[in-house]
Amino acid sequence: MSTTTTTNAGTPQAAPSYPSQVTGMDILVRALRMVGIDTMYGLVGIPVTELAYIAQARGIRFVGFRHEQQAGMAAATHGYLTKTPGVLLTVSSLGFLNGLTATANATVNCYPMIQISGSSVREPIDLLQGTYEGLDQLNIAKPLVKAAYRVNKPEDIPTAVVRAYRAAVSGRPGGVYLDVTTPCLGAIMNAADADKLFYEPVDLVPSMPPSSESVSRAVELLASAKKPAIIIGKGAAYARVEDKLKALVDKTGIPYLPMSMAKGVLPDNGPLSAMACRSTIMAEADVVLLVGARLNWLLSRGHGKWSADTKFIQFDIDPEEIDINRPIAAPVVGDLASSLDAFIAALPAKLSVDPTWVPSLQAQTKTKNAKFAERLQANVSVVPMDHWTALSAIKPVMAANPDVILVNEGANTLDDTRDTLDMTLPRHRIDCATWAIMGMGMGSCVGAAVATGKSVVAIEGDSAFGFSGMDFSTICRFKLPVTVVIFNNGGIYNGVGVNMAGTSDPAPTTLDVRARYDKLGDAFGAKTYYVTTPAELSQALTEAIASKAPALIDVQLAADSGKESGHIGYLNPAALEHIEV
Repeated sequence: MSTTTTTNAGTPQAAPSYPSQVTGMDILVRALRMVGIDTMYGLVGIPVTELAYIAQARGIRFVGFRHEQQAGMAAATHGYLTKTPGVLLTVSSLGFLNGLTATANATVNCYPMIQISGSSVREPIDLLQGTYEGLDQLNIAKPLVKAAYRVNKPEDIPTAVVRAYRAAVSGRPGGVYLDVTTPCLGAIMNAADADKLFYEPVDLVPSMPPSSESVSRAVELLASAKKPAIIIGKGAAYARVEDKLKALVDKTGIPYLPMSMAKGVLPDNGPLSAMACRSTIMAEADVVLLVGARLNWLLSRGHGKWSADTKFIQFDIDPEEIDINRPIAAPVVGDLASSLDAFIAALPAKLSVDPTWVPSLQAQTKTKNAKFAERLQANVSVVPMDHWTALSAIKPVMAANPDVILVNEGANTLDDTRDTLDMTLPRHRIDCATWAIMGMGMGSCVGAAVATGKSVVAIEGDSAFGFSGMDFSTICRFKLPVTVVIFNNGGIYNGVGVNMAGTSDPAPTTLDVRARYDKLGDAFGAKTYYVTTPAELSQALTEAIASKAPALIDVQLAADSGKESGHIGYLNPAALEHIEV
C-alpha cells in the first residue's frame, strides 16, 4: 500500500499519520493486569461484551456463567483461596443486582472481591428520564459493600482499579463495587497518553502489627488461665497462619475448636482437637482465644451456653469487631501473622493450665466420637438411604483423597456433612458461611477449581442445588475436575411436608423425590451416576474423583430423610392440629 499521495502539481507528499488509539475498555483490562489480575468471572451483554473479549485476548482468563450470582460466588471463592481479589464482570441493571448478592456476601464473609459493572449514561439516570437499564447502581451498592467507586473518564481507570484492589484486600477484606459508565468504556484516547496513566502500585497489602501493650495484656491473661481454649475462624484460614497456630498449640498444649470453614487449619482429628466438646468449652473455659473468629450468631454472640465468667482474647484486624457482643478482655488488633508471631514470642515457657482440663476433653471426645461412629455404622446399609447412610459411604472416599476441596451446602446436608467429614488441610472446605446463604454451590466449585487447579467435590442438598444447578454447565464447558453429589430427599428439609389446605398442591417444603438430576449431567456431557445404595455411591464417587472430569452423582434418599432446620414447629405434621386455618 502506498504511503505517499500526489498533489495537483504532481509533487509526492507523505500520507497523513494518526496516533494509535485505545478505548476505555483497553485501559481497564490493562489496569487489571497492572495489579496482577489474571482471571475474571462473569456474564456478558450490553455494555461489557467487548470488554470480556479484550480481557481474554490480553491474557485474562474469562470464565463465563449462566447467572451473575454464581459468577460472583466464584469470584468470592477465588478471592478467599488466593488472597487476591476475585473479579466479577456484569452488565448493568438487573445483571448488576444479581451479582451484588455475591458481592454483599463476600463483604460479610471477608472475601476480597471486585465487582465491575457497566452502567448507563449518567444524565438521564440522575434526572429519572427512563434510559436503558437506568439504575443508580453506585448508590444501591454503597451500603452493601466495603467500598464503591464510579469511573466516568478513562483517565481515571487505573487509579480506580488500584483503589478497588487496596480496599478489597486491606484490613478486613471484602467486596468492592466498581461502576464504569458506558461513555467511559467506549471513550477513545491516544495510546501514548494512555501509557502515561499506568504505574506499579507499592505495598498493596501492608502488614499491620499489633501494639506491644495489647500483646502483653493478652499473654498475661492467658498465663492466668486454668481452662483455656482456642477458637479458629475462617479468618485464620484466609490469613494462612496454620503453621503459627500449630506452633502456638504445640507450645501451650491448648485445645482448639475450629469453626466450619476453619476445619483443617489444624487437623480435625488431632490430639488437641475439641470439636466434639463445643458445649463443654462454652460452659467451662475460663479464657478463650478467638483467632480470626467473630463472636457472632455462630457462637451465640457470646451468650447462650457461654459462661458469664469466660474472658476473651480476640485476634482481629478490625478494631470495630471488638466488644460487639461481649466485653473483650484482651483485644489484639493487627494482622494475624504479625499478631501470632508477637504473641508466641512473648509467651512464658509454662502455663498454669489445670492438668485435668485437656485429658477430660480428650476423654469426652473419644466417647462422643465412638457414639458417632456407631451411629454411622447403624445406618451403613439402610435402603432407601438416609443422610447418614450416604455419608458413611462418602467418608472413607474423602479420607482417601484429602487434597480434594469440599464444597457443601443445604440444611441437613450441610449440618450432617460438616459433622461427619474430617478435614486435615486448610482452605479445603467451602460452605455457605456467615450468612448461611443457599445457592453458592456451583459458583464456589468453579472458583475453587479455577483458582487452585485442584479437584473439587460438592455435597449438595437437592433444594440448595436448585438455586445454582444450571451453572453445572459452566463446570462442563470449562472441563473442570468437579464432582457434584446431590442428596435427593425430595424437599426442603425432607420430602414429606403436608399441605395444610388439603388440596393437591405440594407443601411449601416439598420438591420432587423422583427427580433425576443425573439427566441434567447427561445434557452437558458429564459423567453421571444414579445411585440407590451405599456401595454404588462409594464406587461412583471413587471413579468420579479419579476421572478429574465433570461428574454428577444423583443420590436417591428416602423422602423422610432429614428434619426441619430451626425448630419451626408449625411444619411438624404432628403439630398441625394446633394450627388455625
